[in-house]
Amino acid sequence: MEPDLFTAAAEDRQEKDPSSSPLAVRMRPRTLDEVVGQQHLLKPGSPLRRLVEGSGGPAGASSVILWGPPGTGKTTLAYVVSKATNKRFVELSAITAGVKEVRAVIESARRATGGFGKETVLFLDEIHRFSKAQQDSLLPAVENRWVTLIAATTENPHFSIISPLHSRSLLLTLEPLTDDDLRSLLRRALTDERGLGGAIPLPEDAEAHLLRIAGGDARRALTALEAAAGAAIATGEAEITLETVEATVDRAAVKYDRDGDQHYDVASALIKSIRGSDVDAALHYLARMIEAGEDPRFIARRLMISASEDIGLADPTALPTAVAAAQAVAMIGFPEAALTLSHATIALALAPKSNAATLAISAAQEDVRKGLAGPVPAHLRDGHYKGAAKLGHAQGYVYPHDVQGGIAAQQYAPDAVRDRQYYTPTRYGAEARYADVVERVRERLGRSGESGEQT
Repeated sequence: MEPDLFTAAAEDRQEKDPSSSPLAVRMRPRTLDEVVGQQHLLKPGSPLRRLVEGSGGPAGASSVILWGPPGTGKTTLAYVVSKATNKRFVELSAITAGVKEVRAVIESARRATGGFGKETVLFLDEIHRFSKAQQDSLLPAVENRWVTLIAATTENPHFSIISPLHSRSLLLTLEPLTDDDLRSLLRRALTDERGLGGAIPLPEDAEAHLLRIAGGDARRALTALEAAAGAAIATGEAEITLETVEATVDRAAVKYDRDGDQHYDVASALIKSIRGSDVDAALHYLARMIEAGEDPRFIARRLMISASEDIGLADPTALPTAVAAAQAVAMIGFPEAALTLSHATIALALAPKSNAATLAISAAQEDVRKGLAGPVPAHLRDGHYKGAAKLGHAQGYVYPHDVQGGIAAQQYAPDAVRDRQYYTPTRYGAEARYADVVERVRERLGRSGESGEQT
């Protein structure tokens, strides 16, 4: 039997006994109008909408790669396509399928196209698990449009998918679902006959906790709701209480409002603990943010700022570490992202500290705001266009690489701030070396040493 995303037998069983399927499966959208989130991918004329609506013509529907964290709707969108399109719909999982299965689907698609004019949509889940050779086997079918490919991946396709397949497909990025998206989904599941059918209410505090633990993952939210509802109904409770949710998901509700004071207070405490080199306190606040369901990208952004604001050149590896953490978090998401954020937090908390870079740019900006700017010295101006020499631009400029020591003693700053010194390095960590360097360079440049106002 040809592989199929949702077999007729399973659908028949679900219709006869809906409770036999998990809540997340029962509540899977049947049309694009029921899809929550990802509206940037569902606009009129978008590749996915054209697939669903069966748009053809000389500019047929394109193959697409769906990239996003778990629970954001990759399989759901494929399901909607399978229900709505009049094309053949075939599903393979890269976990279990190989080249043999791929070639069988392609050959079947060619026969269907040639013999019956029937186009085939192939949904390939977890495509990043395919080897290069396995991905290569898809190329002729995609290029000749024997199949329209919908490939799903949780890993960065720029690294996990071969370039020829990437270039023949459109990359569609799915975003983590917002709290509003998940709230809409939970409330629909509570009332819809496919879901809980109004059997039991969900108070706001319990709903808020479900949103926190979901972390933008619809499947996780619905699974937790189903477990909590089942426990509440079994014990005869009138509603799904916060205590029931905590007990069923084994996760205490952290007092933390992502849109209120707690959000900013805990984030502030994290950064100040890093600044104070208290690694244990920093990890405590990091854990609170993680357990409360804080967006890991928000945490990573704060760490990047801290690396420059409070560490700077005292440890030049701090910023690359924080940036790498942010990139990793964007690629892997929770729960594994907690390890990356811990790694970066520990590194930053234990790094030597310097705010010299922060004070330097603050002082320079303050002078500019005061009007201390003035024209760029003529010898530094652009001299690449015709007529620049007649204006005196770039005339007399000394190329530092032609000078012994690589430092040309000439004026660089405008007259108004010619002798201002904004950067005052500390003697902490690696910045001690920069302190020696900047002293020698300023002496070589003949700078008198007027400190800039640092606020």
